[in-house]
Amino acid sequence: MLKAIVIDDEQYAREELIVLLSEQQVLEIEVIASCHNAIEGLKKVNKLKPDVIFLDIQMPQISGMEMLSMLDPDNMPKVVFVTAYDQHALQAFEDNAFDYILKPIEPARLQKTLLRIKRSTKKEDYKPLTDKPLTLIPCAGYNRYTLLKPSEIEIAYSDQSGVHIISAEAENCCSLSLKVLEQKTELLRCHRQYLVNSNAIREIRLLDNSLAEIVTSSGAVAPVSRRYLKMLRDKFQLG
Repeated sequence: MLKAIVIDDEQYAREELIVLLSEQQVLEIEVIASCHNAIEGLKKVNKLKPDVIFLDIQMPQISGMEMLSMLDPDNMPKVVFVTAYDQHALQAFEDNAFDYILKPIEPARLQKTLLRIKRSTKKEDYKPLTDKPLTLIPCAGYNRYTLLKPSEIEIAYSDQSGVHIISAEAENCCSLSLKVLEQKTELLRCHRQYLVNSNAIREIRLLDNSLAEIVTSSGAVAPVSRRYLKMLRDKFQLG
């Protein structure tokens, strides 16, 4: 049975698609989550690892296309765009998306998409759609979401509980992987589990055993491993 997540800011559209998926008989598909925005969708995709996501393009704050850029390419599900765009507007990217469905959804068109999913075994390449730098980084706090600009980030790091973002104001949890942050922003890798904003570095302290640590403008500290110390020395022309 395939696991699916429906992501759309319109409640009626989500409910309608879930009903249509439950009624079709092309393949067994279970909707394991329904999300009303991209930030919630990112969390669910990273946690539940669906086989396919049905993703609206036009959503507030973070669009479906922007959300696609935030997903880890190594764990990318199949993506079916659900959109009110007309067919001509979709021609620019339809060769790179797995499939798309126009609103209002017609059962016959959904069946065609599901047949494609059933027959497909190859991993899709979404890079032509997502090869742009991120302009906003979604972070989750207690009963709130924060959208940070990459320039506001001082340190990003990962531990067993996930990825964390340190800014001058606060520390927040982030739904993106370190790999995506490294590839889609100007954050520098300084350690296997740490990225740093070079513009936020106040001090680089050299330690024993060819190690170092970075202190940012707000006083946050990030370790520097041997592997990345030479890169920092070269970048900042340190002796």
